Amino acid sequence: MTTPGAPSVFGAVHLGYIIIETNRFTDWQRFGTDAIGMHHDSLSHDLMRFRLDDQECRFLLRRGPAEDVVTTGWHIDDHAAFEQIEARIRAHGVPLAAGTDEEAALRGVERLLRFPGPKGITQEIYTTPVKSAAPLRMLASAFVTGDSGLGHVALTSTKPAQVRGYFSTVFDARLTDYIDETISGVKLKIRFLRVNERHHSIAVAATQGLPIDPIPTRVQHLNIQAATLDDVARSYQRVHELGFDMALSIGQHTNDRELSYYARTPSGFEWEVGWNPLVIDESTWEPTTHQGISIWGHLPVGQTIVDRLAQFRAGARSVARFENTVPALSGAGIPDN
Repeated sequence: MTTPGAPSVFGAVHLGYIIIETNRFTDWQRFGTDAIGMHHDSLSHDLMRFRLDDQECRFLLRRGPAEDVVTTGWHIDDHAAFEQIEARIRAHGVPLAAGTDEEAALRGVERLLRFPGPKGITQEIYTTPVKSAAPLRMLASAFVTGDSGLGHVALTSTKPAQVRGYFSTVFDARLTDYIDETISGVKLKIRFLRVNERHHSIAVAATQGLPIDPIPTRVQHLNIQAATLDDVARSYQRVHELGFDMALSIGQHTNDRELSYYARTPSGFEWEVGWNPLVIDESTWEPTTHQGISIWGHLPVGQTIVDRLAQFRAGARSVARFENTVPALSGAGIPDN
């Protein structure tokens, strides 16, 4: 949805950081460091961060009642692309606000702009991450970030075309592929959107034929990419040994071929640790539809019929919830082909 003649920002955009609001700091610290294996920095009673690499902040946790992701931060390669995105948002009449120096420091960036995003998740953009000279102290050997960005965010939506339209308008996101999946008789269509070489930085799932959102949190899951298969296996074992809930066992996805598992975070949404997803070749890639999310594995762990009924009761209640897709930026949405 780039204006004709305007340069695209595709490839200059990378998922940079995530902000989570929670009151469960002790559980989150154990989950992030002892189970997943990330580096932890305690900033105050109400603030802590996790690192994956030399960037000062990849996850900022602040004390509050949401128990959810409240902000996603996007690293923009250069000032020209940054200003182009800023101009697009202003041209659509959507308000932007500059972050304060204190807010930028907490996120480990030099400056930032924020604006509203789908499902009430604030979007922020920045150009220059602050690098930390402090060595990483983490159980994992490393995580894969770089040009692919932090990982991905998965949402559920009753308005998937509008969500796709939003990220296409703002970041020139491209459709990578679809997955059709049936869970407990409910048909899901999942759209995978990329903004760089990573197979997807955003996934949007919707129930087909039913106007319900079965997930009570703003995000269904977050994903980070481990450097080695051994890192995935060891963190999977630690999640079990420390008593955190496992949502899905180890498996391999049909579309990006990533091998991964899904743990349940202290806030209730899921956390995927993956390894070795394919990297997109823009010269040859064509979107396709895959049947089912997994080639093998990814089986529910410890989920009972009571759990499933509770999930769909939450989905039924979601019919009454208004889902803001920021219409000025999503337009009429992008219909599926």
